[in-house]
Amino acid sequence: MKYVLALDQGTTSSRAILFDAKGRAVASAQRELAQHFPQPGWVEHDPDEIWRTQLACGREALAEAGIAPGDVAAIGITNQRETTLLWDRTSGRPLAPAIVWQDRRTAGRCAELKAAGHEALFRSRTGLLLDPYFSGTKLAWLLAEVPGARQRAERGELAFGTVDSWLVWQLTGGRRHVTDPSNASRTLLFDIHCGAWDDELLGLLDIPRSLLPEVVPSSGPVATCDRELFGAEIPIAGIAGDQQAATFGQACFTPGMAKNTYGTGCFMLMNTGPTATASTRGLLTTIAWDNGGGIVFALEGSVFMAGAITQWLRDGLGIIKSAGEIEALAASVPDSGGVVMVPAFSGLGAPWWDPGARGTLLGMTRGTLQAHIARAALDAIALQSADLAGAMVADSEIALAELRVDGGAARNNLLMQLQADLLGVPVVRPEVTETTALGAAYLAGIGVRLWADEDEVAAQWRLERRFEPGIAEAERAERIDRWRAAVAVARSWQA
Repeated sequence: MKYVLALDQGTTSSRAILFDAKGRAVASAQRELAQHFPQPGWVEHDPDEIWRTQLACGREALAEAGIAPGDVAAIGITNQRETTLLWDRTSGRPLAPAIVWQDRRTAGRCAELKAAGHEALFRSRTGLLLDPYFSGTKLAWLLAEVPGARQRAERGELAFGTVDSWLVWQLTGGRRHVTDPSNASRTLLFDIHCGAWDDELLGLLDIPRSLLPEVVPSSGPVATCDRELFGAEIPIAGIAGDQQAATFGQACFTPGMAKNTYGTGCFMLMNTGPTATASTRGLLTTIAWDNGGGIVFALEGSVFMAGAITQWLRDGLGIIKSAGEIEALAASVPDSGGVVMVPAFSGLGAPWWDPGARGTLLGMTRGTLQAHIARAALDAIALQSADLAGAMVADSEIALAELRVDGGAARNNLLMQLQADLLGVPVVRPEVTETTALGAAYLAGIGVRLWADEDEVAAQWRLERRFEPGIAEAERAERIDRWRAAVAVARSWQA
């Protein structure tokens, strides 16, 4: 029996999961990652802690499984995207803390680039908006603010990377400086149509090309890890950003197939095949993966508040004591009693992209109960995701046949039924919900021929539960219209 070790480096923790040849998790380990907030709007990680926790998890998973290191056919890497690191090529030491994807310190620089009329160029080349979310302006900030960084970068002494590049560098003792197209496409520096770093965009951000990693396919051997790390020289054969890896793990291999991950927020991706579909409805165009057969593109939309709403109900309002209580409370009433929640606590994400919107709770009466607010909270998660799906269908002109779901809140059966009702298509939940790590494992396994191709991977996807739409089209339209009216109120509010 051969195995694949998936290294899943996330925003709040590092994890490792060992999968067997049937795609079953046989061992895992997880360690928390400290979050640092040195100033308002700043979010940082310690690069060395990222590496230490990820290495420890890999070793723990192998020890738990009790297998010989030589039985591991490959390592797959998936990572928090857009988080930006800068390090010395000789010593491997980071020059500064990693700037996390959530960090907003470069909002002013993004505004300057927009005011100068550059957003259309960035949008057309990269498929992204000019936003501090992405890596390019973070890297430009490091070069400008870290003493001596620009001069050293121009001399070719430094390396830039997202977390995947940092992990490969560490795994190989600095022999390989690489990334894959899914991560490169999140930097604001990569032309997704040509599949190459873009000199004009690099010039606008004043970033030396020598900093950048080599772009390699998402699937296929790129290096072997040092023997002393895990006891064998294991091929590193899969790399993908976390949301793209989850899409691969959900076997969304056909254009029009889509997945939604329900975590703190929601991330929905739809496979659009070999064509980069430009969005006119606030979505991002991104590279899903390149598994050796050419680039596959996706449309992506993000919701800022999903599971975070449940946390607010628990910690802010105190109407539940644990996140798991929300389903029973919401199910104790037949509907929200006319209450509509727009959870724009930090603005609205796609398709609205309105940072000025603020949270609203509308339609309350003297008869409103805690249960109605809980029900409205679940409605809000499903309605925001329905907005994303509607934008994807309109942009791609591909009908959505079903939505595959994962993430912690996907275990909430009432939420999944509400989602099916509001989409008008089935919502399907797989047996294996650790789809991010599974996708990295599949990419690596295909890369070393443990699995022959996507067809063999798709055959391993197993349904746990299917939720069919249960309301009429007229009711669906009425609920969406009421939601849109509430969104208009939230967007008109001046904080």
